Amino acid sequence: MMNIMVVDDDPLVTGALKTILEVEPDFTVIATGSSAQDAIAGFRIHQPDILLMDIRMGEETGIAAAKKIISEFPTAQILLLTTFLDPEYIHDALKIGVKGYLIKQDFPSIIPAIRAVSSGQTVFGTQIVDTLNTIIQPEKKAAVALKPNDLTDREWDILLKVAEGQNNKEIAASLFLSEGTVRNYISLLLDKLSLRDRTQLAIYYYQIKNN
Repeated sequence: MMNIMVVDDDPLVTGALKTILEVEPDFTVIATGSSAQDAIAGFRIHQPDILLMDIRMGEETGIAAAKKIISEFPTAQILLLTTFLDPEYIHDALKIGVKGYLIKQDFPSIIPAIRAVSSGQTVFGTQIVDTLNTIIQPEKKAAVALKPNDLTDREWDILLKVAEGQNNKEIAASLFLSEGTVRNYISLLLDKLSLRDRTQLAIYYYQIKNN
């Protein structure tokens, strides 16, 4: 059974999401909330398998709540919902390590996204992927011309794990490497692709995947 917490400042949306999710026989909505503080407090109490959360919720955003939760629970699986295609929000969400970012109106994608996040994937809605191009600095866009065959098999393995949202420790364990070796590979990838950070590595992967 997958325990899910839903947080949205619109009670109608919260109710609709709860109804949609609980149609699935293996989903249970164990808690709901309407604010960033509800999300933080509720996560501490219930520690759900998945937190499904809106971004804009009054004075404090879902991004701020996600950052606080992930700092306390590094393995937290957070899927953000929004009505806004704001590159800054997308960048911030990737940077803090959320596992997914979807447009709220795209209800059919929510259940598959939750299952994908539960299996360890990082998920973006189609409209989000289309927006990722705007995040990479213009002077860095030439790096996207590189194709997977320009990377070694091991570099591609590391890139995939970064795109899935894994940290260095998780990558090291899954690929049977030391954390130091993983750090070195990530530094090499950043240099080879002329990218700035892990966020841009993830963006690069999804651009290649969708080209």
